[in-house]
Amino acid sequence: MSRWAKGLILVVAMLSCSLGLFAGGKQEGGAMAGGEGHWTVGFSQIGTESEWRTANTVSVQNAFLDDPSFTLIYAEAQQRQENQIKAIRTFIQRKVNVILFTALVETGYGPVLQEAKNAGIPVVMIDRDVAKEDQHLRLTIMGSDFTEEGRKTANWLGDYLKANNMDGGPVNIVELQGTVGSAPAI
Repeated sequence: MSRWAKGLILVVAMLSCSLGLFAGGKQEGGAMAGGEGHWTVGFSQIGTESEWRTANTVSVQNAFLDDPSFTLIYAEAQQRQENQIKAIRTFIQRKVNVILFTALVETGYGPVLQEAKNAGIPVVMIDRDVAKEDQHLRLTIMGSDFTEEGRKTANWLGDYLKANNMDGGPVNIVELQGTVGSAPAI
């Protein structure tokens, strides 16, 4: 995560809290959880499913590492949604300023996202999103449009098959899948 992305997350979160876009408005009478001028960020990652995910985690951690105005609380869910929900509840209890997380699967996060919203804590999704019916409970997502990625891939494949005169008969295709129920897999 680049410095500009970190800055964008925090500017949007600050504006959201100061404008009262989340039920709790400003925390602790306007002071941030870590003290005046200090931000505490809770980050829940799904686990270390791949080298890409590990690099993603390191990138987010490094974005906050060198800036003393931030404290990053990291929780790895070990590929278990219940661990992630527990971590998010811990962030809420600790009154972090912002929660960042990658959803293991799309469904099942509604209640904990509602708790964060009620506490006035903005939630920013990284990479994977939650189900459409829960998206109003998060502030935003920094990630890909997986449906559009699939559409572009299918269009490329169709064009490739036509260009190589392979579109008239059966074609063998191998599909690699990730976590069942996750936004990219769906």
